[in-house]
Amino acid sequence: GEQWDEARAHTIAPLAWGATTGHRMAANDLVRPLAETPERPIIDLTATLGSGDRFGDVLRRAGVGGDEARLVSDLIGRKVALDTLRPGMQIDLTLGRRPSKTVPRPIEAMRFRARFDLAVAVARTGGALVVTPQPIAIDHTPLRIRGLVGQSLYRSARAAGAPAKAVEAYIRAIASRISIGNDVQPDNIFDITLEQQRAATGEVRLGQLLYAGLNRNGRTLNMFRWTDGDQPGWFDANGVGDRKNGLVMPVAGRLTSNFGMRWHPVFGGARFHKGVDIGAPYGAPIRAATDGMVAFAGRSGGYGNFVKLSHSGGLATGYGHMSRIAVAPGTRVAQGQVIGYVGSTGLSTGPHLHYELWQNGRPVNPRSIALASVQRLTGDALRAFRARNAALMAVQPAGR
Repeated sequence: GEQWDEARAHTIAPLAWGATTGHRMAANDLVRPLAETPERPIIDLTATLGSGDRFGDVLRRAGVGGDEARLVSDLIGRKVALDTLRPGMQIDLTLGRRPSKTVPRPIEAMRFRARFDLAVAVARTGGALVVTPQPIAIDHTPLRIRGLVGQSLYRSARAAGAPAKAVEAYIRAIASRISIGNDVQPDNIFDITLEQQRAATGEVRLGQLLYAGLNRNGRTLNMFRWTDGDQPGWFDANGVGDRKNGLVMPVAGRLTSNFGMRWHPVFGGARFHKGVDIGAPYGAPIRAATDGMVAFAGRSGGYGNFVKLSHSGGLATGYGHMSRIAVAPGTRVAQGQVIGYVGSTGLSTGPHLHYELWQNGRPVNPRSIALASVQRLTGDALRAFRARNAALMAVQPAGR
């Protein structure tokens, strides 16, 4: 009866007994309702600097009051140039207790990465906000990557850990001295050194290619990046380099068809070939032979995806059979800038670049135009060049 019901109220009742559980009690005078729900004493959150944001805008969006946001921005601006902070930078914020819900929470602490080598911390000390720059130690030892060429120089270097842009720069550097298609063999060893910054906090940032080497069964090609005056370029171990006075080859590859009369691979019969064909892997980047303006970019009959560039001195260059176009008509391009990617569109039997050159509207052999004049380092410049290169060659390859 009543005694059983009272006892059952203090048990975890099974379903067979109705699953009633617990003892119901009405509120008495000791229970008082809260006037309002209490807030958490502190809040930790992360805010992100957006494109076009001022520093104070980010703080206000996070709930910081306008006056305090301006104060903190001013304090930080005395330590760090706020206009150098990049969009996407994250700010870790700790907001403290406030006297009521009608006022913003105060900043208790804040930290963000102003630069790769600098963090900034803000803390409330004795009621005042104090900004403390926190320098981050950086190790500038370059990264050296070495490996077998295998079936694809590009893919092997990427698999070894080299970034895509570094591999492209490497191929351009060695292609200035040897033929990638004819001279590079699977058992050759590539050697790549690039700028590297390793922060004490663990982050790694890679920069420009510094050294491009290739060991071809004992014959070694060494190319070093060096800036002579204000002109960066690639030089061999003796200080002999190329300056961008002429045209550069638009893609690293093997010449498969020359300028002039030839047997047409699609229609058959002898026909005049107005350019040269360069065999290259599908998707390989195609670069502007020299500075110019995009006169045409789009589909063009047998050329498939085609780009035509106009240059000074009555020169024009054309690039056909692209898989994808990377420029728009009317835009300016710089020598070496990617304008598209190797493909097999139009009248093509496989991935390659059809490359044409016109002089005053008349097609000419692209191989008849000088590529680049020779530059030589001498004196103090040569001595500084060799000293830097000795330090680069002393760097141990990654993983050793």
